[in-house]
Amino acid sequence: MSATHDAQQTPPASRAAGVHGFCDPRFTAVREAFEENFRTRRELGAAVAVTLGGETVVDLWGGWADAARTRSWERDTLVNVWSTTKGAVALCAHLLADRGLLDLDAPVARYWPEFAAAGKEKVLVRHLLSHRAGLCGLREPHSLRDLYDWELTTARLAATEPWWEPGTRSGYHAVTYGFLVGEVVRRITGLKPGAFLEREVTGPLGIDFSVGLPVEEYGRAAELTHTPAASDDERSPTFRHLTRLTLAAMANPAIGTAHANTPAWRAAEVPAGNGHGTARAVAALYGVFAGRGSFGGRRILSPEAAERVREGQGSCVDLVLGAGLGGESEAGLGLWLSGPQGAYGPNPRAFGHDGFGGSCGLADPEAGVSLGYVMNRMGPRIMDDPRKMALIDALYGAL
Repeated sequence: MSATHDAQQTPPASRAAGVHGFCDPRFTAVREAFEENFRTRRELGAAVAVTLGGETVVDLWGGWADAARTRSWERDTLVNVWSTTKGAVALCAHLLADRGLLDLDAPVARYWPEFAAAGKEKVLVRHLLSHRAGLCGLREPHSLRDLYDWELTTARLAATEPWWEPGTRSGYHAVTYGFLVGEVVRRITGLKPGAFLEREVTGPLGIDFSVGLPVEEYGRAAELTHTPAASDDERSPTFRHLTRLTLAAMANPAIGTAHANTPAWRAAEVPAGNGHGTARAVAALYGVFAGRGSFGGRRILSPEAAERVREGQGSCVDLVLGAGLGGESEAGLGLWLSGPQGAYGPNPRAFGHDGFGGSCGLADPEAGVSLGYVMNRMGPRIMDDPRKMALIDALYGAL
């Protein structure tokens, strides 16, 4: 899309509000919700994209790429999307399963023999994908420097004992998910998930997304900033009711906004949380699932493999996120179902993943839509940020 086209498609009111891009008239409500996020929900810089039937119908961006408000958010601004990255990691695993190289019902130790230690010989690949492996975090102290060491982190995970009986309950594997699924990908392909994703998906489809961020792209990266919750009502209940599992999952090591702006974080591969991309890229990645395995005229997964991603593994109160979610939730094989709470819209079979602080990727095969939302002003909630929910409500109101 050319800059001239952007200017032609953006009404004067939107330009004045600092919002630019393209929005199909049918989805005007999405543009209005996006603009409202800046006016009333303390948005700093952000972008949102929607695909319908594989075609982009919303591609908007606006605001500022830095806390000092010296750099405008541009069409190609990249930002760390935290756990929204997990959808891309799941896609890697399902690609391998679709090709017969990975059996989701096989023990993890078939591909990663060292993983059988400490009573984990019966842990299945599907348990890794559905946060049911009992490995939400390490038991021994693990520093950020340790986290950036792939071999050390995966070796410690292979040696550690599960916190609960694998397969029985979900307990959100906030950081470990990417290393667990990613090491299986590496054992099969010889590539870490970032390189495999680039070779098989983002490269061929021209999707502007990477796990970690190459040095040459730093100039396009938005600066993450954090605004403390104004009240307890805003703050995620997960952070008000800390259990030993929550601490293991989210505070060993503690990772904050400032860390994500550093060259060390960007240079590392943390596949559960340091994917960088545009909203357009997130919508495209989740659009593979929304398109039942196809996107941009190219088949990435078989329809059966794309459907398997949302194969529910049982509803339960998540052992890590339970307090924050306020009830039961259900993970599929890599992504979370919208369920009765409507986390990804009114279709309970829609699915997606939130990123810490607000970002989101959504796929709804029944409606044929995907959505990507990215931002740099971190909100205080683990999931269902009000900015994200306003955009989802507007999207479904327009369908």
